[in-house]
Amino acid sequence: MSEAEKTMIPADDLARSLVVKDVETAMHLGLVGDTYTVLLRGEDTAGRHCLIDMYVPPGGGPPPHRHDFEESFTLLEGELEFTFRGEKQRARAGVTVHVPANAPHMFRNVGDGPARMLCICSPAGQEGLFEAVGVKVGGRTEAPPKLSEAEMKAVGEKAVALAAEYKTEML
Repeated sequence: MSEAEKTMIPADDLARSLVVKDVETAMHLGLVGDTYTVLLRGEDTAGRHCLIDMYVPPGGGPPPHRHDFEESFTLLEGELEFTFRGEKQRARAGVTVHVPANAPHMFRNVGDGPARMLCICSPAGQEGLFEAVGVKVGGRTEAPPKLSEAEMKAVGEKAVALAAEYKTEML
């Protein structure tokens, strides 16, 4: 490869536009007791990634799962316990955690107050599962409505039924 080829980058894709989103007017979804705000969807990034603002109350977090895409979390507030391949590790505000594709993991808010983090999934797609399973709420810190046992079971069954479509496996 020549030196010119090594330094060449593609031309600007003029079909793509600058994307500016306001967190307060974005889509806010209640899911597993947490509130996820979709800041960037795959359609905003040519499928390269999605960006989700996650607000996790004490005790909150998803069940164990794995998926066929990379996932990174930057904690802005609070303290979480990540379980990665069965090993637990705590992370506090200011830390970034990266989960490689296909690895079993979960997180739980082990602090006294809410945790907030930014989550990037690459490539995009996970936001579609959240939108299909979550319930819309009014704001970034608004708690999802309390679900009855039957409603929680129905949401869980829907998530399991749709998981493969979004390259996700519930464990």
